[in-house]
Amino acid sequence: MLQLTQAKPLPVFFEQATRFLFFTGKGGVGKTSLACSTAVALADSGKSVLLVSTDPASNLDEVLNTQLSSRPTSVKGTGEKLKALNIDPEAAARDYRERIVGPIRGVLPEATVQNIEEQLSGACTTEIASFNEFSSLLGKPESVAGYDHVILDTAPTGHTLRLLALPAAWSNFIADNKTGSTCLGPLSGLSDQRDTYEQALSVLQDSAQTTLVLVARADTPSLNEAERARADLFDLGIQNQALVLNAVFRAADSFDLLSQAFEAKAQAALQSIPVALSALPLFESPFRVSGLTGIDRLRSLYSESEDDFSSAQKTSAALSKHPPLAELVDELARSERGVIMTMGKGGVGKTTLAKRIALELAQRGKRTLLTTTDPANHVTDLAADADLPLTVSSIDPKEVTRKHVENVLATTGQGLDASARALLEEELRSPCTEEIAVFTAFAHEVAKGEEQFVVLDTAPTGHTLLLLDATEAYHREVLKNAAALPEAVQRLLPRLRDPNYTKTLIVTLPEATPVHEAAHLQEDLRRAGIEPHAWILNQCIDSSDTDDPRLLAKATHEKNYIQEVAQNFASRYALSPWTANS
Repeated sequence: MLQLTQAKPLPVFFEQATRFLFFTGKGGVGKTSLACSTAVALADSGKSVLLVSTDPASNLDEVLNTQLSSRPTSVKGTGEKLKALNIDPEAAARDYRERIVGPIRGVLPEATVQNIEEQLSGACTTEIASFNEFSSLLGKPESVAGYDHVILDTAPTGHTLRLLALPAAWSNFIADNKTGSTCLGPLSGLSDQRDTYEQALSVLQDSAQTTLVLVARADTPSLNEAERARADLFDLGIQNQALVLNAVFRAADSFDLLSQAFEAKAQAALQSIPVALSALPLFESPFRVSGLTGIDRLRSLYSESEDDFSSAQKTSAALSKHPPLAELVDELARSERGVIMTMGKGGVGKTTLAKRIALELAQRGKRTLLTTTDPANHVTDLAADADLPLTVSSIDPKEVTRKHVENVLATTGQGLDASARALLEEELRSPCTEEIAVFTAFAHEVAKGEEQFVVLDTAPTGHTLLLLDATEAYHREVLKNAAALPEAVQRLLPRLRDPNYTKTLIVTLPEATPVHEAAHLQEDLRRAGIEPHAWILNQCIDSSDTDDPRLLAKATHEKNYIQEVAQNFASRYALSPWTANS
């Protein structure tokens, strides 16, 4: 049974830092804050550090208060010792496409060139191109030769597992290619990268060079996610791992129910931690009232300084003037049917809110399906009254991929000679196949909104935007060849854009980075022709429910961001408070 008292402070972790540090974990647990704080601490000690984000929804710029690009940029306030960069998925994809298509322009017929460009327009190309950039940092020693430490702030766990699996997957794919051809859509640029991928995998597996830092909050979902990452990455040979419990809260008043609930929830989660995860070296970072943005705030994680609670005040009925979530659910229930999508940065509570909305719709007598497109499925554990008109399901990437492959082989593969069929089977083994299969399954779930409510717990922002990008790419293809795809796929994009059919709910927390990332998400959705229906500010601290100075200070801090959403971003919004029973 693990206890918080067994965790060592972050400075101990800092003393053991290897050259390559990977920070990963469930969305919203604080990977970026910890990666940035560690980078700053190493730079302060005189080390030369490169900090890299491989997250499609990166917020390094805001946290470091420095405008970054795809090239190393010196971070203000670190004495030129710390440089950072974002791997820009779209820019990487453009460069990748041009590397493949450029040499054949003017050589092959224009129609052939356009067809190849279309094959390279989807989300799979974006992921592969980003992977190429990532693998170069590990597989080409000269690219990081001037740095004592390279720190990678990775995307949420589901994406990271795919990313880290790729060095082995692509290397094996190329090695097993009996035909000598890898010109299979987005895979056509891979064959000259084999040595780089193998070197990248070798670095990842070298415990003397690389540490995988599993970041979690002291709560059951993020600990379970950390265990899933631990096991999968250990099987890939990445065995030097450590666990950091982030933002550990300790109650200041033994009689305050809300603060005691915070601490008790953490202790209960640790008591049921998976055995293998509990055996890893364990560290903790302190709870901070305000967001960790700016170099001075980042330094506070590795210092003994305390937050300033002098402005904390108890306010009667602090949240009551804002619209409650129940009011929004009442309004949604009037539609009788359609799709409700919860979207936002990982860790803001999309899944919890999706469950709650689905349950409340069912309790109002509405036939409801709750499902998820998130690889880290957490909806099927919902316990509901069997008499309620509620169905719970998930899109299992492995299962839908298996069915997709069987369908393609039974249709496209029918009648092919042995050589052509072998080439098709080879293409279907590529990681791109899963993206296509999940997309198709997603379209069929959305179509069910014609007859009932469908509440979709979507993947974290970066993954979701890739999915929507795929939607656009597929829609263009459908317009050229409508008879070849199911009706659900043909009608997906129009359904997502129809505000009477699909209600998109942007979920965020009353903190700087989550609110500003949600604002960027809203801009991206609007560019895709999707107008968000409402915002939900989740896990708000109601200062009328506590006397704990830390929680009172946090409630005061949250007011600014609630006001910012209400005045600047949302045409409609609702609040969901954090309670002792949350």
